[in-house]
Amino acid sequence: MNSLWKQVDDYYNEKLNTMDPVMASVLQANKKAGLPAIDVSPLQGKQLYLLAKLKGAKNILEIGTLGGYSTIWLARALPEDGKMISLEFSEKHAAVARENLKRAGVEHKVEVLVGPALETLPVLEEKGFSDFDFVFIDADKSNNPGYLKWALELCVSGAAIVGDNVVRNGEVVEQESEDEGIKGIREFTDLLSTDSRIDSTAVQTVGSKGYDGFVLGIVEK
Repeated sequence: MNSLWKQVDDYYNEKLNTMDPVMASVLQANKKAGLPAIDVSPLQGKQLYLLAKLKGAKNILEIGTLGGYSTIWLARALPEDGKMISLEFSEKHAAVARENLKRAGVEHKVEVLVGPALETLPVLEEKGFSDFDFVFIDADKSNNPGYLKWALELCVSGAAIVGDNVVRNGEVVEQESEDEGIKGIREFTDLLSTDSRIDSTAVQTVGSKGYDGFVLGIVEK
């Protein structure tokens, strides 16, 4: 990671108040619980919050909860009667996330469901969860294609879909990569380019999380 990138992140974090005491305590709780430090950065969390606010999101789906850091940013963007479903593979991570959601005072807006997301997604509608207007995909990259397919099925027209970590230090351009995550991102991108139900773009990013990027798409059904 370029040290200047972190300095710029630190500058804007301070100027734009992206790291409040609650969010700082969430990161500390995640660290204490031994969770991997792969949360979105404070600036990226604020970006998710603003994107959901701009969309006027009322019904959010998140794939990949971890300790709930990005979950809280998105839940804060919801109106009081808004709802968010977050899918997490690990029961340990989900337990930490639920405590963090309480710490942030947004637990009444969020339900964390535990299990492999590709097993949970097909039964969401029968459980009464569908018609999502904002989706954040931030789980194992090898399964990104499946996550996108289900997101498109479960979204309403006009929904926003954000896919994180799609550049991977530029490794996404390596056509012959044997990395399952890179393969998943490339297939995910192929689906974005061919499915008429979504119009999307990609943005490269640098900062405290290194060199990466995200995809932003709008569903058009």
